[in-house]
Parts: sequence; structure tokens; C-alpha cells
Amino acid sequence: MDNPRLSHLLAAKRILRYVKGTLNYGLLFSKCGRSVSHEIYGYCDSDWCGDKSDRKSTSGYVFVMSRAPISWCSKKQSVVALSSCKAEYIAALMGACQALWLENLMTEMKIRREEPTKMLIDNKLAISLAKHPVAHGRSKHIETRFHFLRDQVSKGKLELKYCNILTKTLKGDRFKMARDMIGVQPITNLN
Repeated sequence: MDNPRLSHLLAAKRILRYVKGTLNYGLLFSKCGRSVSHEIYGYCDSDWCGDKSDRKSTSGYVFVMSRAPISWCSKKQSVVALSSCKAEYIAALMGACQALWLENLMTEMKIRREEPTKMLIDNKLAISLAKHPVAHGRSKHIETRFHFLRDQVSKGKLELKYCNILTKTLKGDRFKMARDMIGVQPITNLN
């Protein structure tokens, strides 16, 4: 950074306080055994035009297995989304690509799975676009390359569900609940 400002210093201090306060947290995986489910589910989310300089959105996903995260990412989108639906649809596409990669990894490891990967997304219109391949007047601006998601849903490889997580600022108890939901736990009380 060639021109740091007070806001940058305050953000750095906040991050360091968070790191200091979570040093004893980690990922806890359930024991593997015959009764353990190898179900993978993911949370996908996006803001809309979050970057004030270029108006590009940021997408994120977290995939969980055995109640702990196994894959996660946060990345700025390469195009400017013209609607919140398109931003969420692009985030779901990014998650779909990772879900299929994880499925191939499980196959390579000889881990058999019966169910499609469930992806939880917080935009009902984006889910509808992926589940119902019809022309929507409002979705004409969504490029063909993004309909890979629709194809995977129609093949039964992915199942989309509604959920609200990842890009909103959460305070106190709601943050702790979301953290627990993705399997990040204190490791000091493990025996």
C-alpha cells in the first residue's frame, strides 16, 4: 500500500484483535467410520457491487463435511453484476465448480456418496433460475457460461437450498452461531 490511511490502521487492529481472541479455535472433524456420513454441503453467498472503486461483487463459499469446513474461498468477481441475482448466481456457479471438484476427489479416494451435494444460497431468484431452465425477461443479461450451474442442477449433481450466510456483518451471538454452524470450535476443551 503506497498511501495507508487511518481506516487501514483501524482495520488491521481489528483483524489482529480477532486473531488474538481466536488463537484457541480450530477445525474439529468427526471420527471416520462406517456410520459417519460423507455428506458434503456448501454455503455460497455474494455481496452486490461491494467494491466502491469498480463496483464488482465479492463471492464466497464454504464446504463442510463431518461438521467441519474442508474447502473455502472468498474472491472478487471478474465481471460487474447488473443485479444482486446475477451476483448470487455467479457465486453459486463458483461454488458449483468447487462442489464438482470435491465430488471427483471423493470418487478418487473411493468414498461413495449417494446424495447430490447440497448448496445453500440466499437468493431465491438465483435458485429459481438454476432449477427452472426457462427464459426470464429479467435474466437475459446473464451470460450463457453462467448456466453451467443450471446444467448441474438438472443432472441431479447439485441440490440448491435457501440459506442466508457469509457476506453480512454479524454481531456477537449471531456470529458465534454462524461460526459454530461451519464447525469452527474451541480446541482447548478437547480430551
